Formats: sequence, C-alpha cells, structure tokens
Amino acid sequence: MTTTSTDTKSGGGARVHVQRFGTFLSGMIMPNIAAFIAWGLITAFFIPTGWTPNETVAKMVDPMIFYLLPLLIANTGGRMVYGVRGGVIASIATMGVIVGSAIPMFIGAMIIGPLSAWLLKKLDGLWAGKIRPGFEMLVDNFSSGILGAILALGAFFGIAPVVTGFSTMLEGGVNWLVSNNLLPLASILVEPGKVLFLNNAINHGVFTPIGVQQVAESGKSLLFLIEANPGPGLGLLLAFSFFGVGLAKASAPGAIIIQFLGGIHEIYFPYVLMKPILILATIGGGMTGVAINVAFHTGLRAPASPGSIFAVLLQTAPDSYVGVVLSVLGSAAVSFLIASVILRASRKRDLAAGLDGDLSDAVAKTEAMKGKSSSVLGNLAAAGTTDAATAAAAGHQLKNIVFACDAGMGSSAMGASVLRNKIKKAGIEGITVTNQAIANLDGTADLVITHQDLTARAQQKSPASVHVSVSNFMNSPKYDEVVELLQSKADTEATL
Repeated sequence: MTTTSTDTKSGGGARVHVQRFGTFLSGMIMPNIAAFIAWGLITAFFIPTGWTPNETVAKMVDPMIFYLLPLLIANTGGRMVYGVRGGVIASIATMGVIVGSAIPMFIGAMIIGPLSAWLLKKLDGLWAGKIRPGFEMLVDNFSSGILGAILALGAFFGIAPVVTGFSTMLEGGVNWLVSNNLLPLASILVEPGKVLFLNNAINHGVFTPIGVQQVAESGKSLLFLIEANPGPGLGLLLAFSFFGVGLAKASAPGAIIIQFLGGIHEIYFPYVLMKPILILATIGGGMTGVAINVAFHTGLRAPASPGSIFAVLLQTAPDSYVGVVLSVLGSAAVSFLIASVILRASRKRDLAAGLDGDLSDAVAKTEAMKGKSSSVLGNLAAAGTTDAATAAAAGHQLKNIVFACDAGMGSSAMGASVLRNKIKKAGIEGITVTNQAIANLDGTADLVITHQDLTARAQQKSPASVHVSVSNFMNSPKYDEVVELLQSKADTEATL
C-alpha cells in the first residue's frame, strides 16, 4: 500500500510539474504568436521561393527571425519573472546568445531570459530598503546595466555554444526520425499529451524552436503540424456525431465548428476522457497526418496558432498545399474510422447501462486510463464540489469572474463567452467576465473557473478566490448555478 501511494503521488506531482513547465514555456511563446505569424507571412510572400518574390522586402526575414523573435520571447519571459526590469535585462542578456550563435536562438532566449530576470531580482533583494533616498534610480540602472553586460558576455561565450550544440542534436534527431520514416511515432506522445494538457512543454519547448530553425534553412517545417493538425479531433467528433449517445452525440456537431474552424482543440478532450480507449483514434489520426506530410515533404512557414484549418492553410508553404490538405483529411478519416469502430462496438452496452454521454465522469475515467489512482485527479474531483453554493454560504462578493486555462486564449475564452451570454440573458449587470492564463492570475478575481485538470494550479495562484471546476467549458451545469447565485445576489441588493 505504501509503495502504491508513493507512486501515485510522484506520478501526479510529475504531471503537475510538467504542466507548470509547459505553461511557463507557452507563456513566453503565445503572447508573441502574432510576431511569428507576421514573420511567416513576410517569408511566404517575399523570399525567392515565395508567392510574390521581392528581394528588397525579403531583407526583413533574417533580422526578424534572428533578432526580433528571440528578443520578444526573452523580454516576455523576463517580464513574467520580474516585470519591466526583468524584461529589459532579459533582452540585454539574450543579445549574447544571438550574436554568439549562427542559428535562431529561441531555446537560448527561453533559458537566458527568465534566468537573467531571476538573477536581477535576487540582486535587487540584497540592498532592498538599504539605499539612501535619491540614489535609488542610480543604483537600479547601474546594477541592472552591469549585471546585464556580464550576463550578455556569459551568454556569448558560455550559453550560446551549449545551446547551439543542443539545438543541432535535436534537429539531428528529428532528421534521423524523418529519414527513417519514424516521425509519425511522435503522435504516440503528442496526442495523449494534448488530452492531459502536457502538450505545451512538447510543442513550445521542442517543436517550435526546431521548426523555426528548419524554416530558416529550407523555408518550411512539418513540425508545426504535428500538434496543430485539426484532423484527428475532427474525425473523433464526427464519429460522436454519428455513433455517440446522449449529450455527447448532441453536442459533437457544435464542437466540430469550434475545433476545426476556430482551432480550439480543447473542446474534444472531454470526449476522449469519457472513453479513454478513443485515444487510439487520435493517435492513429495523428500518425497518419504526419506520415502524409513526410511522404509529400510538406510543411508550414510558421506556427499555426490556434490550430484552425484557416490558420494552417494561411501558413502553408506554396508547394505544400496538396500534402497539407491530404494530411488533414487523411488524419480525420483514420481518426473517424477507429473512433467509429470503438463507439459502435460499445453503443449497445452504453445504452443498456443507461449511459447518456455525460462528460462529467472524465476524472474517474482518466484514472482508469492511467491504470492507477491519481492523487491530483482525486483532489480535483473534490475541488469540483467548490461550487456557487459555497460562495453564497461564505457571503463572497462575485463581481469579477475569470476563466483561466494554460495559455489564456483558447478554451478559457470559449467558456467566458458562454457564461457572459448567460449572464446577459438573465439581465444581470455589473459583472465582469474575462479570461486569462493561469500564470497571470493575481488574486484579484472573486471567482475563478478552470478545467478540472487545472484547478489545483489555479488555487495556488489565487488562493483567496472561489474556485469552480468544470469538465467541459462549453456545456457545464455549474454555469447555471453561478447565474442563479448572481441573480439572487442582485435581487437581495435591490431590496436593500
């Protein structure tokens, strides 16, 4: 029993740590996706092999990939650690790895940026409150300037060669997988990782840096499509539309629009979690898509974010449209076929057992998929009982409601929109509903709503807030509880 308990804790703890690491990486990349898209469009149009070649305009491509993008990433990482001062010193130090390497230094920026900001934070702490009035600006500027110069030199001579070697090794590994037709096996890790919210560490920590480097060398990279391909999710949701039962079948067509056209892949995660064997469908679809891209030598110019079919096609290299479209269709077809077989095989059993396609059992089903009990999921299931009624009992003010997810852009925006519309229809005024990344929670929210797999981290970031866990951002009964509570509070205030 003791051994089992230890394994469970370490496994759950490791998963949370990987999620937190992935969130930090995505926190540096996601706010700068617009810059990646801009660079990708300029590259797609104006390089010699682009749609409208222009030698003069194409001169912007290299400065953007070698200087602008790494500096933006470093500045964002520095700000996450130590505000504006952290962003400034992160940019200074990152110049060392940029100039000290002949490749785009994205990995170097993600290392030296937050590290330099953390060092400055510790340095400032040494003489905090000990500086005579009037000398604060002098000490602040010179301390960060001197430390920045030292870190830039250290990055130039120390970090740049190491990161260059590491990047070369990673790229060599990817090329080896491609040359041996093994890259489709990456889907065995990526697809389960997406459902368990571990994809950011893989996608933004490995695929994006190497992919951008490949674009600089060959003009495109298929690594941008391994995680962003909307085909596997489309096939899964189509299978539910035809062969699902109850609520899952009824909600699947609407989920297709959000997932395939809107690029919010999180919408199909609950469908996998309620029947974990369906992960085989998304893995099969993902492997098919990667295999087709490898066979056709296709790729994107820049990351497709969010993973909408529109974003994918917009970033597709001019010579890759056939392969990319076939990869999306092929992955959707394989995912649909596998999921259809699984759903049809279990349909009679589900109906006989009275199952109605309720998505709220995702926590227990995820534990079954992992083959062991998860302390993290168990805690989250308990946290899910912290609902609107608890807030009412505590007399908690509910004026500022925040939906939080990993990146603060996809599923949280979707959930915020749903609740905002419900509140508007109820005629309740004075309530603010926003969405943001979990890493950006600052404790000012009255109510924080998260997916049940992320609630524990949200509680750590905003312990004073009331927390509500949901299994499906698009259709949760807890939204109605929140609206009822807000309505009762509004009625009470009106009678005072």
